Amino acid sequence: MLGSFDAVLLARLQFAFTVSFHFLFPAFTIGLASYLAVLNALWLWTKKRRYLDLFRYWVKIFALAFAMGVVSGIVMSYQFGTNWSVFSDKAGPVIGGPMAYEVLSAFFLEAGFLGIMLFGRDKVGPGLHMAACAAVAFGTFFSAFWIISVNSWMHTPVGFEIDAATGQFLPLDFWQIVFNPSFPYRLMHTVTAAYLTTAFIVGGVAAFHLLKRRRHSEEVTPATRTMFSMAMWMAAIVAPVQIFLGDLHGINTLEYQPAKVMAMEGHYESHENGAPLYLFGIPNDETQTLDYALGIPKLSSLILKHDLNAPLAGLDTVPDADQPPVGIVFWAFRIMVALGFAMLGIGLWSLWARWRGTLFHAPMLHRAALVMAPSGLIAVLAGWITTEVGRQPFTVYGLLRTADSAAPLDAPAVGATLVAFIVIYFSVFGAGTYYMLRLMAQPPHTGEARMKDISQGPVRTAGKAAAHDDKPPRSAPIEAGE
Repeated sequence: MLGSFDAVLLARLQFAFTVSFHFLFPAFTIGLASYLAVLNALWLWTKKRRYLDLFRYWVKIFALAFAMGVVSGIVMSYQFGTNWSVFSDKAGPVIGGPMAYEVLSAFFLEAGFLGIMLFGRDKVGPGLHMAACAAVAFGTFFSAFWIISVNSWMHTPVGFEIDAATGQFLPLDFWQIVFNPSFPYRLMHTVTAAYLTTAFIVGGVAAFHLLKRRRHSEEVTPATRTMFSMAMWMAAIVAPVQIFLGDLHGINTLEYQPAKVMAMEGHYESHENGAPLYLFGIPNDETQTLDYALGIPKLSSLILKHDLNAPLAGLDTVPDADQPPVGIVFWAFRIMVALGFAMLGIGLWSLWARWRGTLFHAPMLHRAALVMAPSGLIAVLAGWITTEVGRQPFTVYGLLRTADSAAPLDAPAVGATLVAFIVIYFSVFGAGTYYMLRLMAQPPHTGEARMKDISQGPVRTAGKAAAHDDKPPRSAPIEAGE
């Protein structure tokens, strides 16, 4: 059946499936690595046992997520040489360097210090162990730096020339390629999204244990309270920052990829005296209309150009062959924005509860945080779909079409590997995700087991370590420092 599909479409579906699966893990581990570094620093600074317990609790989950991220990403590099060999040949001289630097610098940094971070606390001393935690956290960010730089260049290509004989993109200015016009906005927006993703997963796990202990009338551990408090601080502070960065990113996209913004906004028609912000509608590419449109007059012009009456061009100014699939971009963008404002709502709600002294005694807030636990993962996928589908029909925007980037493969061959990837990914990574959820279902305990002692149960603490254990939680709703 898959053989009846176009080979280029199947290759696109295959890459979209593998990169979507892969993207979920870095979106989590980028933020989690920084969270672990902060927890370890707080433990060394305050000697409060709760921070060490949380570090040992989350470092096991991080190790599993990091491993699945690495394995799921390997497949994509092979796809560049199989399904997308023409793209690799033409764009390789430009993007090959940054991608190699990602491996030689960022990935080696992560992998080199990961073992010390996981197993070296009692072997290398607290200073070097802290340095390893910081190196892993920086490595995850540096990896995002290079990958987003490459992806951004494909959206806003600069610093190159095209060889007339071979059609290859040849680099002229390496730093102009790296720091291309859309890169700073994409980097900030993506990394901030990763931090929010981690915050809501951590907050959802903490909310689950708060609700569970409330249901069983059990006392909440200091580690669980601290975990929820830190996650809600992150949500309250970073969510509005992310919305602001998203606005900057949108304005940059309007300048360099106007057709994408037209699709995001559902603007089939140009508007001379202010464009409406459509909240709802059903895009119809055949009739070039937004059916059942519900919008707020002139608000889109205010958001994008900060002027109610500013004119905005529509897709009627773009040739049909150069238009992205509006329906996918339109709805993916709305899912991302809706989740972003929902995150902001949770953050503001937590501030209200914190001010009232009920942060740990607000079951409705805890249920909402639990429901929102996967929201960051969904939002980053929706954002990625908006970005990448909105770039179509090009791989290198305006210069190299997707149809001209694919290898000359038969559809049955691509379809067979797509089915194989679907089966293998859901089997292997489904099992890994299930185990990760099992780990999250267990609450953090005092004396959380070290990585080497997981199979033997929690280690016993004595002497100086026990002297730093937190006291049992007080009846007050918020402890000092939370």
